[in-house]
Amino acid sequence: MRHLLRRCYTCKIYTLKQECPRCHGLTHDPHPPKFSPDDRYARYRIADRYKADSGGYKQE
Repeated sequence: MRHLLRRCYTCKIYTLKQECPRCHGLTHDPHPPKFSPDDRYARYRIADRYKADSGGYKQE
């Protein structure tokens, strides 16, 4: 299922659009991914997130 609600990176307002109506910045999906205790790839996804965060700002 695809989420319709989006959140602006800079001004933190919620919208339904890909671009923020207030500041014209990018928006992202504010909902966390589903959690599964049997996730075989969680280790790689977490390692990728920390590797990307150390290089600066990452856009989703």
